[in-house]
Amino acid sequence: MQYETARYYLLSRPEAWEDFPFYPHVAVFKVRNKMFATLTHERDTQDNHIAHMNLKCDPDEAVMLRDIFESVLPGYHMNKRHWNTVVLNGALPVGEIERMIDRSYGLVVKGMPRKERLPLELKYGSEQLYR
Repeated sequence: MQYETARYYLLSRPEAWEDFPFYPHVAVFKVRNKMFATLTHERDTQDNHIAHMNLKCDPDEAVMLRDIFESVLPGYHMNKRHWNTVVLNGALPVGEIERMIDRSYGLVVKGMPRKERLPLELKYGSEQLYR
């Protein structure tokens, strides 16, 4: 998955929007002002652009994903128990990246106070929010 494909998928989640509160090259994706992902890219030593994103994750699943995939690392500049960094270097199947994005989004929505979460659930349904 490339940077633009990841960005498009992140923005396809219900009421997701993009912000740049830290640096102009670090996109932060939010739902109802709660962050569910970051996305950025850097140049490597061969002048290639490598994108990576931070995604929220269940602590047990976070460790399991790091054990299975070399491209999944503890969350860079994040709580490493609850966040993973996913390197978008082509090593992960697109479906797995989308699943991790959906899971991150769902965890953030589930963690919202009822008064913020309920309107989303009524408008979009649990199936779309918690894939």
